[in-house]
Amino acid sequence: MVKQRVSYFYDTDVGHFYYGPGHPMKPHRLKLAHHLILSTGLYRKLDVYRPHLASPAEMTRFHNDDYVQFLSRVTPETVRPFLQQMTQFNVGECTDCPVYDGLFEFQQIASGASIDGAVKLNHGATDIAINWSGGLHHAKKSEASGFCYINDIVLAILELLKYHARVLYIDIDIHHGDGVEEAFYCTDRVMTCSFHKYGDFFPGTGAITDLGAKKGKYYSVNFPLKEGMEDASYERIFKPVISKIMEVYRPTAVVLQCGADSLTGDRLGCFNLTLRGHGECVRFMKGFGVPLLVLGGGGYTIRNVARCWAYETSLLLGEELAEEIPYNDFFEHYGPDYKLHWTPPPMENRNDPKELDRLRDSILENLAALKGAPSVQIQAAAPAPADAAPAPAEPDPDKSGQAVDAKTGGVKAEHPAEFAPGEPAAMDTSADAPAPAALGPAQ
Repeated sequence: MVKQRVSYFYDTDVGHFYYGPGHPMKPHRLKLAHHLILSTGLYRKLDVYRPHLASPAEMTRFHNDDYVQFLSRVTPETVRPFLQQMTQFNVGECTDCPVYDGLFEFQQIASGASIDGAVKLNHGATDIAINWSGGLHHAKKSEASGFCYINDIVLAILELLKYHARVLYIDIDIHHGDGVEEAFYCTDRVMTCSFHKYGDFFPGTGAITDLGAKKGKYYSVNFPLKEGMEDASYERIFKPVISKIMEVYRPTAVVLQCGADSLTGDRLGCFNLTLRGHGECVRFMKGFGVPLLVLGGGGYTIRNVARCWAYETSLLLGEELAEEIPYNDFFEHYGPDYKLHWTPPPMENRNDPKELDRLRDSILENLAALKGAPSVQIQAAAPAPADAAPAPAEPDPDKSGQAVDAKTGGVKAEHPAEFAPGEPAAMDTSADAPAPAALGPAQ
């Protein structure tokens, strides 16, 4: 099999945002994951890009304009004039989506990286695109939810739909991927499939009977689970369901949300998956050879999130990582054993095998009832009127561009350790390496 090209999108500012004291969402986890990718040498096998900052216009391809304008303007210092809108949009200190410094820039980074990954896949410039800052699957059209404000996944899928007739979205976060499902609930061009804790658990949606509506009926797949889910049980349901979807739906692109809160020991989760069990889903999807966008998501024990996403980066590259965590700037987080893998504690698996089989068979029966893969005729755009201004040319996704600071307008300098020798915007950690120009797929 031809080795797949893997692109990785990372902005050096993404780990500096802070939701506030006591909040479980820690963007700092992205910095930990990135430093593991550096210290293990995985970066040398990746095409590394700094993403563009998604514009408000890009966000309004899905989100309501008033909502995006509100997010772009509200700050911790200026909340008073926005109190009514904060209630309307579910943002503020009485919600799980606070107003914090840099809120909108964080959304721009995460969404820009997911859109850039989709553009790369659309142009055939990569086989797999990774954005661990993305996967914010709870955000709604006009509402923040579950620590998510802008739904980068929906924006990326809309980008993929420009070139792909059918897109499959898979969610292995412990929480139901409600925002993505809701966005595509009435269409057959996107199939959503979520494996999640269901019951007295956020967001409370994702019953097996939630199948989609209108043209989208049977194109929403939900596998509700109970606490204690472990590797063998997860594999027993994941592989048959996904294999059937790939056979029946035949997607031409796949988006995989890899929320790490389904791992054992997560601060907010209650599953008992190991890195190997979680990563097996990633390895399995890579094996289909379909253009693949891989995103982050939840995950609140940050040392384990970093381990997970570095390990899954290695799986996507086909590289094996050593068990010992290499020294890096955040080495102390991995004590006292400093190992990549850890042993899950004893936990009761409340998922009865017979019930899992019943749910699996019900889903497979629904999928078998689908009348083949839906098709769509993709036509060239209608010619513009003679007096209309010419449309801008679609940019080359590999074209270099300088990274501009959103606050100051200045060009961001790159640290020599950000890129690798001989690769586009790749990182070189050698002391005498010249500082390369900033690279990022243009939009």
